[in-house]
Amino acid sequence: MARYRGPKLRITRRLGNLPGLTQKQSKKKDRPGQHGKSNDGNNKKTTEYGLRLEEKQKLKFNYGLTESQLYQYIKEARRKQGVTGLILLQLLEMRLDTICFNLGFAPTIANARQLVNHGHITVNGKVVDIPSFQCRLNDIVSIKPKLTSKNLIENNIKTKKLIELPSHLKFTESTLEGQIINYCERNDILLDLDELLVIEYYSRR
Repeated sequence: MARYRGPKLRITRRLGNLPGLTQKQSKKKDRPGQHGKSNDGNNKKTTEYGLRLEEKQKLKFNYGLTESQLYQYIKEARRKQGVTGLILLQLLEMRLDTICFNLGFAPTIANARQLVNHGHITVNGKVVDIPSFQCRLNDIVSIKPKLTSKNLIENNIKTKKLIELPSHLKFTESTLEGQIINYCERNDILLDLDELLVIEYYSRR
């Protein structure tokens, strides 16, 4: 399945706030679709499968993943020792596009992916144009030494809505450099998600 490129506010009305997908808020409160109003409030009946599916879709839309990409991350998280749900989130948070978003280089993860694709971002001094690139501890994420790249990202930093920098990142404003100092903690994740339900969704595969 291809990456989603449709209306974003329609997704946030169904799944709730997804900071990585869009910063905009819909004026409509009902869920999208013909039965949006009838599915609201106490009348809404969601099965256990439906709950797991929605949590999985939150993760997928927020980080801009395809179904196969998300399944690969699930398999990798299972192979590692520790709490599978937290490891999954840590793997996603260590993607280069997510790091750029958290540093304020872009207003959404989709915009951060575009910055990386266009070669505006460097890791340890080398240009990396792969958004899914897995960063490591102590990596330095910075901007390509080019005026257009610098101006673009400086404007994004000035207008960013997310105030607090996650505890696993360090940002130097004078040089516009970010450093990964640790793996993310669960409370650093902006997304309102029950990752255990995502693991349960894939448990039969």
